[in-house]
Amino acid sequence: MRFMVVVKATKNSEAGMLPTKDLLAAMGRFNDELVKAGVMLAGEGLHPSAKGKRVKFAAGKRTVVDGPFAETKEQLAGYYLIECRDLDEAIEWAQKIPSGCRGAQGCIEIRPLLELPPR
Repeated sequence: MRFMVVVKATKNSEAGMLPTKDLLAAMGRFNDELVKAGVMLAGEGLHPSAKGKRVKFAAGKRTVVDGPFAETKEQLAGYYLIECRDLDEAIEWAQKIPSGCRGAQGCIEIRPLLELPPR
């Protein structure tokens, strides 16, 4: 099963602050561990929402909204796309993400990808 592991933003990530050298090194080691285990499919950090846009759909109209977006806790700082046996294994991997990625009040969200049957 494939899972999207979403790293939620913090005030620091939304301010455009990069992780410390120590945290970047820890993240690199974690990424290497994912790759060696054959679990990692993709993963990237994201720029702050101030550099993003949203496209809203309502009543048949599309509106483009510039970032930044109000609620930091609703923003994304990065993601991993991993392939695991099941949700329990995905949780095990998510719990190993270096804690500085999440900040003191951070959050990691794990969502299974919708796997459509072959046609």
